[in-house]
Amino acid sequence: MDNNTSNVGSNQGAMGAIGQILGRFIVAAIILGITAFFTPNFSISNIWALGIAAIVLTVMDYLIVKITGLNAIAFGKGFVGFVLAAITLYATQFFVAGYSISWFAAIIGALIYGVIAYIMPGEQA
Repeated sequence: MDNNTSNVGSNQGAMGAIGQILGRFIVAAIILGITAFFTPNFSISNIWALGIAAIVLTVMDYLIVKITGLNAIAFGKGFVGFVLAAITLYATQFFVAGYSISWFAAIIGALIYGVIAYIMPGEQA
């Protein structure tokens, strides 16, 4: 009986983790789309490029957190988080076709992304 209970708990934990990842992806895609809309010289050509860019940004943020312990969110860790957010927004264009951003737009985009991420409901940095 104890084995069945622990298996059910681990299945719910795995489903919770998948739900969390999916939720983060959806929120990242929405925030990224809004950011691209309001940022001059930042364009995402279609929904597929937006989805792939959200995946790339999520993976880059995950790797940055694992390697440095810092969140690449503008309001995540102050100035360092802001700089990391601008760099990740800019670097994403090298991995995603249909995603284009200038350095200046990455700086403005990091600001907009951080503000939107801060006011969106959900997990706060």
